[in-house]
This record gives sequence, C-alpha cells and structure tokens, in this order.
Amino acid sequence: MKIIQTVEVKQILTENSKAKLIGSLQTNKDQLLKECDQLKFEQKKMEKQKKFDTAKIKRYFTNEIDLRQEKIKHLEFQIEQIHMLPLGSEIKEKEVQSLIDINVGDNWDEVTSARTIVIKEGIVEEIR
Repeated sequence: MKIIQTVEVKQILTENSKAKLIGSLQTNKDQLLKECDQLKFEQKKMEKQKKFDTAKIKRYFTNEIDLRQEKIKHLEFQIEQIHMLPLGSEIKEKEVQSLIDINVGDNWDEVTSARTIVIKEGIVEEIR
C-alpha cells in the first residue's frame, strides 16, 4: 500500500542563497509598496468622482492599505532575521508530498517518521 506523507525541505544558508532570499523578499516588499501607492491614487480618484460615500471609500482603502502595511512589516522582520542568521544555518523552505510504501510487518513509527530533504545551492545534500 502507498500513502502520502509530507516532507519538509530545508535550505542550507550560503552567501548566494542568502542574497537570493533577501532579494526575493525585497521584491515582494517593493511590490506591496507599489500596491499601496496605487490604492492611494485610486482612493483619491474615487473621492473626486463623488459617486460613492466618502467615508466608505476611505474605510475600504484604509483597510486595504493597512493589510499591505502589515505584510510589509512582516517582510522587513524576515529580512532582518535572515541578516542575523549565520551561514550554514538550515531554514525551512517549503513542504512537499511524498509517496511511501507500507507493507505488512513494517515498523509504523519508522516508516511514518518525519522526513527532511536538505538542499544547498539547489542541490540535494541529504535526505533524513
């Protein structure tokens, strides 16, 4: 019988991977900042049209901007944390699904124990 198990994928932090990770987070942060600017522009545009209730418009756009600001703060925190991590640290990158064969007589704890794939510079270093 085959079952599906979740496998954690960890990345060993190197200069290269650290720079890529920070770059990716910075790109996401920049995108959110652009969205905030766009939302502010749209808000002013809608307020000038006077087709809708100004209070509702302000509430909606303030809420949307606040959501993005929270995401920006979270990304800034992640960037700070990555700067503090020493090279060689293992960080969780993602989780993937794996098929596992289960047979009569197998030790359940061994077969279903948590598995981890460790990657360094895009190459599988270890499977635990």
